[in-house]
Amino acid sequence: MNQEPTQHMPGIFNQVCIVGAGAIGGWLGAGLARAGCAVSMVARGPTLAALQRDGLQLHSGAPEAPLLQTHLVQASDDARAIGPQDLIVVAVKAPAMRDVALQLGPLLGPNTVVLTAMNGVPWWFLQGFGGALQDTRLRTVDPTGDIAAAVPAHGILGGVVHVSCAVLRPGVVRHNFGNRIILGEPSGLYSARAAALGELLTRGGIDAVVTDRIQQEIWFKLWGNMTVNPVSAITGADSHRILDDDLVRGFCSQVMVEAKEIGRRMGITIDQQPEDRHALTRKLGPFKTSMLQDVEAGKAVELDALVGAVKELGALTGVATPFTDALLGLSRLHARVRGLY
Repeated sequence: MNQEPTQHMPGIFNQVCIVGAGAIGGWLGAGLARAGCAVSMVARGPTLAALQRDGLQLHSGAPEAPLLQTHLVQASDDARAIGPQDLIVVAVKAPAMRDVALQLGPLLGPNTVVLTAMNGVPWWFLQGFGGALQDTRLRTVDPTGDIAAAVPAHGILGGVVHVSCAVLRPGVVRHNFGNRIILGEPSGLYSARAAALGELLTRGGIDAVVTDRIQQEIWFKLWGNMTVNPVSAITGADSHRILDDDLVRGFCSQVMVEAKEIGRRMGITIDQQPEDRHALTRKLGPFKTSMLQDVEAGKAVELDALVGAVKELGALTGVATPFTDALLGLSRLHARVRGLY
């Protein structure tokens, strides 16, 4: 790895704020609390009340004999009451990112690190990356540029989460399986802050790995869930029923072929074939995707970050995307009819 200039290296991550007090935010918040950080959480409604009353609760282990951890956190619905932080962890769904970004100001200091732990293609994906596309704004995920304007580019650290967690009730998170987060600078340069955060998370019991190719990790995870998620949202089917249908699985594979070529033109190589990834998905057992859960709960869906950005990157790299376009069109119409897009 190359060495990153030192002017943006922060100190120790003593003060940490979690923005997005859901499953992933709760899991990371618990890990950082175990590592000795003073953890705050921005929350609203019943979640805010539960955090203030009972603290952050994390269930793990076997369902019949769960291990329960409780961590006292400062919780508020007003970032001004929390103040500047050493680290902000953003763990929200992509449709909420613009509103969240506009509220981060009071949490930001000159050296604050903003770790994104989100699904799909983030607004900073081409920051210091992409060859001829470097620093191009992705209009599908940041159409007005408000996110990039609100979050200082030098503070961003990318995160890719490989874990299954669920919210049991407000303020209470269940850790099911997986325990990994991959960290990396958008530029691919080595940084002391990424190494320090990796060590901190490891101390808190989370398997943290630092990479110099965070965009590759984002794209590979996206490659697996950009099809199953929207197909499940449209059909209501779990992962196994989708993969058991030859025609549907074949359609998903064609979308993945397009995404693989887009990645290759950006310098991201995927050695697997779609069927290899389908086999890996099968090993997880039948599951209901997060996008299907959002549809059933009446929440906005993450189509722009998962599918729309792929279509946009296809246009930018000169890759035709007829199958991706069909998936986006159908899933977007499905969501619009339900007021979820």
